Amino acid sequence: MDDFGIPALSVSMNQADVQQQFGISVLKMAMEVPMEEAELIETALENLDPSVGQNIDINA
Repeated sequence: MDDFGIPALSVSMNQADVQQQFGISVLKMAMEVPMEEAELIETALENLDPSVGQNIDINA
């Protein structure tokens, strides 16, 4: 190997590690969004009044 082989390999491996860590971070963020949305929907459903919508006014 030439003198630049090991440093170049080190830089290449470091870049691959950074790319992998970035991919993992993006995946974690993508997984959190549906969970947050589900919690918001659950909270909204808990606050609904069950008596609303039971009666229909058909006289126009």
